[in-house]
Parts: sequence; C-alpha cells; structure tokens
Amino acid sequence: AALLEMEENQITLDSLRKGTDNPAFSSPGEERCYEECDGPRGESTEERREGKGRFSSSCRKALQPVSKAKRFCKAHAKVFRRVALGLLGVAYLCYFIAACWLNFQRALALVVMTAVVVFFVCWSLFRKHYGAKLLLLLSPIQKCFQKSWPWLKWLLVVALLGGLVAWLALDTARNPEQLISLAGFCLMVLFLFACSKHHSAVSWRAVFWGLGLEFLFGLFVLRTTPGVQAFRWLGDQIQFFLSYTTAGSGFVFGNTLIQDVFAFQTLPIVVFFSCVMSILYYLGIMQWLIVKISWVLQVSLGTTPTETLSVAGNIFVGQTEAPLLIRPYLADMTLSEIHAVMTGGFSTIAGSVMGAYISFGIDAASLIAASVMAAPCALAMSKLVYPEVEESKFKGKASVHLSRGEEQNILEAASNGAAASVGLVANIAANLIAFLAVLEFINAALHWLGEMVDIEGLSFQVICSYVLMPVAFLMGADWADSPIVAELLGIKIFLNEFVAYEQLAKYKKNRLSGLEEWDGSRKQWISERAESISTFALCGFANLSSIGIMLGGLSSMVPQRKGDLAAVVLRALLTGICVSLLNACLAGLLHVPKELGDCVSFLSTANFSSTSYTTYMCCRQLFSSSVLHNGTLSFTGAWAGLAQSSWCLAQCCGYYNHTACAG
Repeated sequence: AALLEMEENQITLDSLRKGTDNPAFSSPGEERCYEECDGPRGESTEERREGKGRFSSSCRKALQPVSKAKRFCKAHAKVFRRVALGLLGVAYLCYFIAACWLNFQRALALVVMTAVVVFFVCWSLFRKHYGAKLLLLLSPIQKCFQKSWPWLKWLLVVALLGGLVAWLALDTARNPEQLISLAGFCLMVLFLFACSKHHSAVSWRAVFWGLGLEFLFGLFVLRTTPGVQAFRWLGDQIQFFLSYTTAGSGFVFGNTLIQDVFAFQTLPIVVFFSCVMSILYYLGIMQWLIVKISWVLQVSLGTTPTETLSVAGNIFVGQTEAPLLIRPYLADMTLSEIHAVMTGGFSTIAGSVMGAYISFGIDAASLIAASVMAAPCALAMSKLVYPEVEESKFKGKASVHLSRGEEQNILEAASNGAAASVGLVANIAANLIAFLAVLEFINAALHWLGEMVDIEGLSFQVICSYVLMPVAFLMGADWADSPIVAELLGIKIFLNEFVAYEQLAKYKKNRLSGLEEWDGSRKQWISERAESISTFALCGFANLSSIGIMLGGLSSMVPQRKGDLAAVVLRALLTGICVSLLNACLAGLLHVPKELGDCVSFLSTANFSSTSYTTYMCCRQLFSSSVLHNGTLSFTGAWAGLAQSSWCLAQCCGYYNHTACAG
C-alpha cells in the first residue's frame, strides 16, 4: 500500500510543465490549512485560474510606478551619467583647490597627475569634435610639407648629426671614459648588422628612429634635472607602494619570516604586483598606456600596429603575456613581425618581477628607464637583424582591437591576478633552487677539474669573467670592475637574470655598507658607474632558459606556426641580449659621476658607530692627504692645519687599513 501511495505521488515532468500542484510535496496538515483558509480543496480549475488572473492584474497595477521609473531612467541614462560625472568633477575640484591651498609643495604630484589627465581628456574631446575640421584646415600645409620633405629630411639629418657630434665632443672632454661606451655602442650595432638576415632590405628609418628615441629618453632620464627628479620620485613611490605587501605577507607568514627568509620577503611582492596589474587591465588603464606608447613607436619607426603593440606591452608585462594582446593576429604575421614580438619579450622584464628586483635594493629608476628604453631599441634592432621582406597584412591597418578581459567586476580581476601569480611565484622559486644548485655543482666540478692541472679557484664565474670581460669593458665598466660585470652577464645569459640581480644586490650592499673595496685579491664591490651599467645590461629575459618559455607560450597560441617560431627564436635571443647591452652602453655614455661633497665636515661630525660608502670614500681621501715623513704625520689639501685631522684619521684606521695608520 505504501509503495502504491509513493507511485501515485511521484514528481512528473508533465505536472511541472502544466503548472499543477504536485501531490508529492503536500501533506494532510497543508490540505486542512488550505481548506480552512481558501475554501474546499475540491475547488474547480476555472475558479482557480480566475483567482490567479485577478492576482496578476493587481500585481501589474502595483508595479506600474516601478516600471515607469525604470523606463524613465533608461530614457535619461545619459543625463544621469553626466550629472553624476559633473558632481564628481565638482567634488574633485574642491578637493584639488583645498590641497593646493593648504600646501602646494605637498600637492605637487597631484597637480602633475591632474594636468596629465586633463590634457588627454581635452585632447580626446578636441579630436572627436574638431579633429576632421583641423585636418581639412591644415591639408594645404601638409601638401607643401610633403613636397619639401625629400630635401628637408636630409637637412634635418645633417643638423641632428652635427648637434650630436658637437655635444659628444664637449661632453666626453670632461669624462674621456665615456668614449669607450660610445665605441661599444657603435660596435654592437655593426655586429647586429653583420648578423642581419637580409642586409639589403634593412629599414634604416626604423633603425635610426629607434636608436634616436632610446638616446633621447636616456638623455632625459639620466642627464636632465626634471628627468632625474621625476624618475627618482617615481622609483621612490614604487618602493613605497611595494612596501604595502608586508601587510599581507606579515599576516600570513609572520613578521619574523618576512624579515629573514628570502621566499617570504620577496616573492609576495610578485603576487601583490600581479594583482594590481590585473586591476589596471580590467579598468583599461594599461591598454590606454600601451596604445599611446605604441602609437609613438609606430608613427616614428614605421612598424606595423601588431608588432608595435606587443613590444609596447612588454614594458609592463612578460614575454608570454604581451603577445596575448595581439593573439588573434599572430597566425597572419610575417616572420619579421614574429621576430620583433620575440625580441621585445627577450629585451624587457615584466612589471611583477621588477618589483622583486627593487626589493633586492636595485635602483628602481634605472630599472624603469631600462625597460622603457628597451622598447624602441628592440624594434629598431629587430628590423636590423630580421628586416621585412614579405608583404604584411597589417601594414596600413588603422588600429588593432584590444580587449579588457573577461572579468565581471574589479574584485574578480584582483582575485584572478593574484591567482595567476601563483604559477609565476612557484616558477621563480623552483628556478632559483634549481639554478643555484646547478651553479654550485658546476663550480664544484670545475674546481675539481682545475685542481687536476694546478689551476686554483676555477669556477663558472671565473670563466665568464674572462670570456665576457671585453664586452663589459666596451660597455664602459672600469678594467678593475670588468671581471665582476662580465661574471654577472654570464650568469644572466646562461642561467637567468634573477640570480644575476641577486648577486648584483650583494655587491651594492657591500658598497653601501662601506666595506673595503678589496679583500686580498677579491673585489667586494664595484663602482656606481659599473653598478648602473650592470643594472641596464641585466634588464631583460634574454637567457637560454627563456627559449623554452617563449616557444611554449607562443606555440600554445598559434600551434600551426611552431616551425616558424623555432626558426627565428635564436636570432631573437641574440638580438634581445644585444638590446640590453646597447642600453648598458648608453647608460655608461650618459653616466655622470656623483661629487663626493665636503669630507672634512662629514668626518668631523660622523659618530663612526657604523660605516657607509661616503665614510669609506672620505677616509680614502683623508689617507691620500696624509704624509708620513721621518715619523712625523702631516696633512695636505683640505685637511692641512686642521686640529681634527688626526682624530678623524684614527677613526678611519679603526675600520680600514692603510700605510698612514702605521704612524
């Protein structure tokens, strides 16, 4: 009986479709309640339908004001949006005026950012409403300019070359060592031309414009006061911004671990930076920046939109992420364009790992400058090594569509960015463990082999220091610093740049700590000039292990072109290495030695509880000013006749060894 009752009360699709009550979900109590409240259960279907019709009609009448309000909002959505934006604009204007009124110096960064945003907003509105009219108005001038361009361009070239030669002659007269970097730069370009796939097809417009943009940007960043101050400020802000990582990593791992353990101190920065980059992509800010930079490169170098967008994207993202910007177009790109895409990936570093390098202590302004300078140089050298000999489908294409991603909101974008970084963090940690272990094994094997023939201290670093020492010297490093710079180059090319930057950070820390320059026959640190050159030379993913990463990433996007990718990857790797070296040569050419300052005042007021680079250099100056003659100590130069000279010398001798200390 129970089984029969269950069979009668089974849920059926027919009853659900018809909208009838299902007896399987009813109970005797419910039936009684229904009969008491709404009448007998045996009520006819027609009566029920009548009741439902009256109810739905009442609902429609009750919801009529809501529907009208909804239709009104849809019809006047633009007005509401403009009103909201206007209110926000007024609120920001009040805030901006208040900030400037209270302390203009403190609000200077806000003024600059506001000015940039206002300029681009006004420019876009102007182009939208008056762009076509302006072009029509300027068309006679454009036609006249086009007629005069064949002879005018040569006049400009001669003027620019004359100005460049005059500037170099005056500038290098004060620092002749800069000429070595200039010679290295020229030799590197000639070497790449010798490696060109099609010598006669080289687009010299792209080459000269790319190198010119690289030089101008380097000159602005490294030589002009506004450029130095702006990038120093930007670097300080990035360091300050990255310090927020400690809030999350300290909560998860504890303060002790993030202070003492590399993995918990540095790798969480990659997670944080990746999360922020994902948010910026969702908001469209990164796409806007990339499009603006790529427009400048495309107009000046004459490259196609696809390759230019990818190289511009490499300033901010990694070698496999940037090609995603042009993924739909990869299948139809020429070999020269693919070579440019690969070269851009090898020549730059991703923003996420840049944060890790900054946490090592590497100069943030130099890293940012190196990554930006690499973009035009990568395009120029790519067109020198692998010129375009095919007809590109994208030559003259007005624009390339960039998508914002598939995230539904900003929280999903932040979560996806953090989650995507987990693989990158694991990859960095695994590579560091593997490469440092392999390096130690190689050094042990080389040491054992060297002992067999009475060669002491043979190691991978020593071999690199001898093989790549001429390259380091041509970049502008002093001869004494060249072995260490060459060693760092070898680690970067044959292992990876992460390990090389970690080694460079140790040398920089030793210098800033004021250690002796030489510990016996071993150099403990390199000069500021060599540090700057090394920072630019190491800034790029061009190493042997990146070949697999590049081929794997691009092959997954265009599997039908695996053969083409493999055919150009080695040339792209070589070009990427040389782009970083060209940046380093330019850094050596434009580097200006910092003045030491007044050492007498510094040492006289120093407490000598610890040492620094300034302490070491001032002590060296004091040592060179001291003269020991017949057991009598005297001083020359700025230290002559000063009562505190002997006291300062005694303090310096407490930290550093010198012949003057024997007296």
